[in-house]
Amino acid sequence: MPTDPLVLSSFPFPAPTGSNVDVLIVAGEHSGDEHAARMVSAALKRNPTLKVAALGGVNLKSAGAELICDMMPYAIVGIFEVLKHYSELKKLHDEIVNWILKYRPRAVCFVDYPGLNLRLAKKLAEHGVTTKSGGDIRLLYYISPQVWAWKAKRRFEMAGLIDTLGVIFPFEVETFEDTGLETTFVGHPFLAENYQLPTTYDADGDVLLLPGSRSGAIGRIAPVMFQAFGELLRDQNDARAKCIYASDTLKELLESILSQYGDLKERIELVPNSTVVKASSVLTSSGTMSLNCALSGIPGAVVYRVHPLTYLFGKMVLKIPYIGIANILLHQAFYPEFIQGAAKARVLADELLNCLNNASRIEQTSELSGKLRTILDKPASGGAGAWLNKNVSR
Repeated sequence: MPTDPLVLSSFPFPAPTGSNVDVLIVAGEHSGDEHAARMVSAALKRNPTLKVAALGGVNLKSAGAELICDMMPYAIVGIFEVLKHYSELKKLHDEIVNWILKYRPRAVCFVDYPGLNLRLAKKLAEHGVTTKSGGDIRLLYYISPQVWAWKAKRRFEMAGLIDTLGVIFPFEVETFEDTGLETTFVGHPFLAENYQLPTTYDADGDVLLLPGSRSGAIGRIAPVMFQAFGELLRDQNDARAKCIYASDTLKELLESILSQYGDLKERIELVPNSTVVKASSVLTSSGTMSLNCALSGIPGAVVYRVHPLTYLFGKMVLKIPYIGIANILLHQAFYPEFIQGAAKARVLADELLNCLNNASRIEQTSELSGKLRTILDKPASGGAGAWLNKNVSR
């Protein structure tokens, strides 16, 4: 989180160069920057004259947007961290609003990250500059908050603020039907032309262990994954594993956990998330990487452990039959889910053995992966880039 005066000296944001901005992209965290960059790149291929400014990161800049502010230093999670840096985040929020009020882009496209983006949309409406508040700035939203899982009433708030919504799961169109909000399925960014899945299936590849990208999740999930792999070695002593980490800090955490398992650290290689991994099977947390693995056709299972109170709260508020997105999309257990106490080392080791040696499971995984790709592929009308162009040019 930025505390360095050199970082904060970026306030106020610079004026855009050249002509008026057609669309300002607001992508406040890393995955949003990546997904938005692919959308902008596709939009500019269709319409090279489109003037795009961005509050995002290096990916949006590389895609052809004029980067007004690097938002990645501000991409923090957790209530404590937000409170700790409240004054800096408030300055950031106010500066974004001020920039939009001053330079009046034709449209603003928010990307995911509802904690920031819906507050911005509400503040702009209070100023009366958005089309739904009587002004002329259209508000677009790409990658919806998961209102189908929790905070369902939020969809009505969005309908009162946003002009159009581009969703990445086809069932989300139906989710917003009762709100009157124009909602379009634009395909999933993992199937975009210029996206490479970070995993591929290879029967001779390593076992892949994916305990998540947040320290709390890793602390609870990585130990049982490592123990499960240790159990697997009793039955298949030539097995090797790879465990992907998202940052140097998380690598250090994984090294600390792995050091508790003796010689096992010689059989589990820690690799950065920039590496494309060939995997024969996977144990994965329920996050984004589980969908990557499903689309790659890698047999496996979901492992999920959280604080007991968090789990009880989740059971009360979440209204979904599965926690893995591939399972939700297919209405069946593409990846069996082992949650809380059900995630035991021996049970997970047996799942891995089945993934490695059961030919019918491997074949079924491949078939379901193909079905998943069909569900998530962009519609004939075009993907996110076409959607952006259409809604900016109105």
